[in-house]
Amino acid sequence: MRIALGIEYNGAAFSGWQIQDGGLRTVQGCLEAALSKVANHPVRVACAGRTDAGVHAIGQVVHFDSDAPRTLRSWIFGANANLPDEASVVWAQPVAEDFHARFSARRRRYRYVIFTRPVRPTVLAWRVAWDYRALDERRMAEAGAHLIGEHDFSSYRALGCQAKSPVRTVYRLDVMRQNDLIFIDIEANAFLHHMVRNIAGVLMTIGAGEREPVWAREVLELRDRTLGGVTAPPHGLYLMDVAYPEEFGIPRVLPTSMVW
Repeated sequence: MRIALGIEYNGAAFSGWQIQDGGLRTVQGCLEAALSKVANHPVRVACAGRTDAGVHAIGQVVHFDSDAPRTLRSWIFGANANLPDEASVVWAQPVAEDFHARFSARRRRYRYVIFTRPVRPTVLAWRVAWDYRALDERRMAEAGAHLIGEHDFSSYRALGCQAKSPVRTVYRLDVMRQNDLIFIDIEANAFLHHMVRNIAGVLMTIGAGEREPVWAREVLELRDRTLGGVTAPPHGLYLMDVAYPEEFGIPRVLPTSMVW
């Protein structure tokens, strides 16, 4: 049987999603160890999107195969009993054998959270990106509009990105403010390595008045990462939601259940 799970985690506690050499603590490593205990056999999972060290998730989706006779409740609470406090399985359900957490996904949504105050945060430390500058969210929103649509995002991906094509389609990019917090919400068919963090870095520079909003488009048209802006820190980034074809019946993360 193939099982899909919804996962949330505090990325500050992990060295990224993917298992790495050297025994580093990763979300994948902890999750596979927890599920293997429940299944009583080795379990390997595939995820919707690999997140970097420090990046959080509210709506990560994974799948795995098992012939162990367990209830969905057992998968959820059994896994959580063996996971560290910084990660939780939120839901579980059986899916068709042709479902794949990564390749069946049609859209992904990320949120980047910026705390704007001259003094660094304490309670929110490692949960937001901090910028001491007074950012203008209206300028950032104007800049973000230049990135909507299908584009070559070479200037907005990491130099070491291994994706075969730099072309991605951004369906929406919204910028809003709530008191000292600025939120960048971006939804696309898929994302390149560091794409959201590089977009956030450009928008923050524009919000600080150091560049004009049109610079976001100019960077895009250069198709050269070395001529782009700085990469924003990872701890402001959240994988919020992954959308699949309706026939798979995968739950969506609703606004009422968001952390932010």
